[in-house]
Amino acid sequence: MSDVTYLGADRAPSPGSGLSFGVDVGGTGIKGAIVDLRTGMLVGERHRIATPQPATPERVAHTVAEIVEHFGWTGPVGLTVPGVVKNGVMTTAANVAPSWIGTDVEAMFGRALGGRRVTVLNDADAAGLAELSYGGGAHLRSGLVILLTLGTGIGSAMLYDGTLIPNSELGHLEVGGVVAEKQASAKVRKDRGWPLQTWAEHLSTVLSHYERIFSPDLFIVGGGISRKSDRWIPHLTNEVPVVPVTLRNSAGIVGAAMAVVGDG
Repeated sequence: MSDVTYLGADRAPSPGSGLSFGVDVGGTGIKGAIVDLRTGMLVGERHRIATPQPATPERVAHTVAEIVEHFGWTGPVGLTVPGVVKNGVMTTAANVAPSWIGTDVEAMFGRALGGRRVTVLNDADAAGLAELSYGGGAHLRSGLVILLTLGTGIGSAMLYDGTLIPNSELGHLEVGGVVAEKQASAKVRKDRGWPLQTWAEHLSTVLSHYERIFSPDLFIVGGGISRKSDRWIPHLTNEVPVVPVTLRNSAGIVGAAMAVVGDG
């Protein structure tokens, strides 16, 4: 546990001493916290505000500023978004307004936060960074690790020898003529009423395809369904080991906080 305690905006911890700040922008909620990068743990409780509807860039940026102000944080800020980010510009958008596409999100969030430095990355990529350093992949320092978030779709992060290969979007690959996330996401399981064992068979098909293409050393799986991983991971038939995430809801925040320090 960090030796720094969150004391409120009037006595907030200052940047430095291993501290950073991350914000995780999702389709239903925006969450932020100070992160102790020595441990990968949040300093105090995260602060969450419901994602404004419609989730336009300007309204989300205003909400992000509220979260940062809540902590009295004065340093750089890392942020995740549900889409592909290239050179600071968002090129796809999932569960947020289409107006995000083509938006220079780093410049926009920087303005909303008073001109401070920001780093913006894909939400699954942020989770992958965090899990590889502090979670399910912390024991593996070499080789290829693939993190998959199994929810409405399939998000992904690829890390080779600890280095992020950004914006992989493996859920959009076709497997047997069908897009992967259309046959093995958690939403597909729910919509079709499959028991976990049946769903695991479809996920195994997707994982085996990823193995043939990328030859990974480890899969890390997240999303709400990972909480039941002991009930379906044993039914997977692919060859590469599969482990559940350990940071859960804090992974995006931690990964964003890591990314902004790495860009400094």
